Amino acid sequence: MQLTALEPNSMSEPVVMERPQEVGFPEPSCPARDSEASPDYEHADTANDSSEEESTGERDAEAALEIIAVPDQQRTNAEQVKTGHPSSLCGRHMGMLSERFGDYTALSWKEGEQTKSLDYKDYYKACRTAAKSYLKLGLQHHHGVCILGFNSAEWFIADIGAILAGLKLPSFLQWVCVGIYTTNSPEACQYVADNCKANVIVLENEKQLQKILQIENQLPHLKAIVQYRGALREKRPNLYTWEENHRPAKGVMLSHDNLTWTALSTAKHVQLTDATVAQELVVSYLPLSHIAAQMVDMWVLMRVGGATHFAQPDALKGTLVNTLKEVHPTAFMGVPRVWEKMQEKMTSIGSKSSTLRRKVAAWAKDVGLQTNLTRMNQNTATGHTPLQYQLAKNTLEFFLSLDIPVYELYGMSECTGPHTISRPDAFKLTSCGKEIPGCTTKLDNPDEEGNGEICFWGRHIFMGYISAPDKTEEVLDAEGWLHSGDLGKRDEHGFLYITGRIKELIITAGGENIPPVPIEDAVKEAVPLLSNAMLIGDKRKFLSMFVTIKVKIRDVDSH
Repeated sequence: MQLTALEPNSMSEPVVMERPQEVGFPEPSCPARDSEASPDYEHADTANDSSEEESTGERDAEAALEIIAVPDQQRTNAEQVKTGHPSSLCGRHMGMLSERFGDYTALSWKEGEQTKSLDYKDYYKACRTAAKSYLKLGLQHHHGVCILGFNSAEWFIADIGAILAGLKLPSFLQWVCVGIYTTNSPEACQYVADNCKANVIVLENEKQLQKILQIENQLPHLKAIVQYRGALREKRPNLYTWEENHRPAKGVMLSHDNLTWTALSTAKHVQLTDATVAQELVVSYLPLSHIAAQMVDMWVLMRVGGATHFAQPDALKGTLVNTLKEVHPTAFMGVPRVWEKMQEKMTSIGSKSSTLRRKVAAWAKDVGLQTNLTRMNQNTATGHTPLQYQLAKNTLEFFLSLDIPVYELYGMSECTGPHTISRPDAFKLTSCGKEIPGCTTKLDNPDEEGNGEICFWGRHIFMGYISAPDKTEEVLDAEGWLHSGDLGKRDEHGFLYITGRIKELIITAGGENIPPVPIEDAVKEAVPLLSNAMLIGDKRKFLSMFVTIKVKIRDVDSH
């Protein structure tokens, strides 16, 4: 579960958007249910703000964005929140960029054979309408908006609309926007929605709606459900159309400053091109319920005026390749399993070639690999790669032999996504690169080989876990260092390598985080015959389990 927390102070007013003909999110006709959540917004349109206020807001946002935190300025993350950066960063950030890149394509997608798009100007307008709609639906302070659906323009608009709805309100923690995995069971959806006290749930279709209806009576804070795809099959007083896991999950609170600062630092680090020079283009297909996809598809691209094209919902079942061929993205992010599937497909096709073709291809790939290894002053004998990363190294070498270097990155939700990123001029196989500007890494309690717990510091560190201060204290120390639970080491050039994991958490090849203990306990409870169960699946395509059966040991002496 990824949560975006909204901050107070100088936020712009709640605003309204309207998506062009392709997608609408009209203001609901229901009356506001809470006077605190539905003030008079007749004068809240930022288009009517004075030019002086706008220019001041832009200067404030720019100034805050350009500040790079350095270790010499050691302030804890709690102090940064208190003394703070402009709390309206996300709202003003997007408003400023909508003016700068107004007519540039922001979002695009396919409907049948037709490609539709939304420019930055209409994108911002759509988010403003969503914000006012939330207020009329009864969204209250310290409550959340949940989004349950595949990547789409509606997902982006619903997310940013929740942020804009919290502008210029006095309380410290405004509203939170929470993504829910589309594969979650009704019980897992209930936990996430209840944990963030969701007032509004925005979902994609009838399939997702049925999950929420099953657990609706277990969500005491829920006021409205909005479905943005397909016709409603039933009528309920709190159900609207867009046209009119398990308990161990923790909600990660990310501030506006976390999001905008990380987007700026990341864009600079990977040297993305401003749209006024040449527009960047990415394909959005990874789950937006996780900060990784949000940061790349939404915030980083927005920073440089890039365009996001939405893949089809069945992207990972085979249509992603067709989308990539059609769209020609300038950058592409994939979890390990995506790269492995590409490798498997290409290898399968290559194996059907003649013997001569296979030999020529093998020779050419070997030349390509050695050439690229030489370029980065590395060869296959340099450095020791932990056994558990061997498959990843094979995949990296496969693409490198085709002159397609895959640049790895490392981070977590608690640091707003990226912490280290490889790039063309700073790249080594199996390394996850170097820190993005303004971030610092330390290895806590290193052993004789230099392996220690990886700790992060910087303005990208989260505010804490929602409603779980004890869990926050477990990972965030008094000096503001975030303890990742991962083991790593650095080489003499500053490249970071992940060598193991302290915490018990399985990360599959598809990028899904799975705490094994609850599953193991549930299996043992359901099958009393089992004495032990151990879940296996780290960096694998699927989960499997090793189990032992309870037995009664026979006393040999008695026979």
